[in-house]
Amino acid sequence: MSTTYLITGASRGLGKGLTTICLMRPNSVVLAAVRDIESSGTKALHDLPRGDGSRLVVLKIDSSSLTDAEQAVSLLKHKYNIQSLDVVIANAGISKVWPAVHEAKIEDIREHFEINVLGIVTLFKAVRPLLLKSTNTPKFITLGSTAGWLENMDQILYPNAAYGTSKAALHWITKKIHQENSSLVVFPIHPGWVQTELGNTGAQAFGLEKAFITIEESINGVINVIDNATREKSSGKFLFWDGTESTW
Repeated sequence: MSTTYLITGASRGLGKGLTTICLMRPNSVVLAAVRDIESSGTKALHDLPRGDGSRLVVLKIDSSSLTDAEQAVSLLKHKYNIQSLDVVIANAGISKVWPAVHEAKIEDIREHFEINVLGIVTLFKAVRPLLLKSTNTPKFITLGSTAGWLENMDQILYPNAAYGTSKAALHWITKKIHQENSSLVVFPIHPGWVQTELGNTGAQAFGLEKAFITIEESINGVINVIDNATREKSSGKFLFWDGTESTW
């Protein structure tokens, strides 16, 4: 039986790592969604190794667009004859600035919400009909973060008014999608503070040399959690890359 994955933010970092590992599996259809079809990172996806019977389709989905996700789904159905999705990993996101609340620019907070929250809502609305047609266990996974913690906020004292608030809202949206869709497995997963370009930039902004865990550690953990996720065991929870459950 084949598995169809849709992964956003697939041209670099964690998204590229997840795309790589899924494409190496046999009988996989990997839909790599990127913001810029013509970028060097996107073009490099076509050179990734493939498992037996697996194929790659590259799609344009810019998370700031209100129409890209819907157009991509239409393309899947009418050009590629893909009528269902098994796993959607909403990986695309931004983390550009880390101000204290009194120093935050409204336009920065708005941009983080547009990409990290509204982009997820737009994506889910577009892919939901295809997830509901899956004959496997359909899964919609978002990338959560301890930056969005409420209960444990005192453990993370870094200023983070733009990214942190967007991730707290993303957690709420993901939990609500779980509540409203009883046939889907839905949860946010924290990939760890990963040594991607985004992760290392954030770490250096807080005076660290680099983020804490490698991309390989993170993607292996994340994909293992997703593979083993069930509605009863995983859905509606906030999970870490190593499989542990976190408070919100």
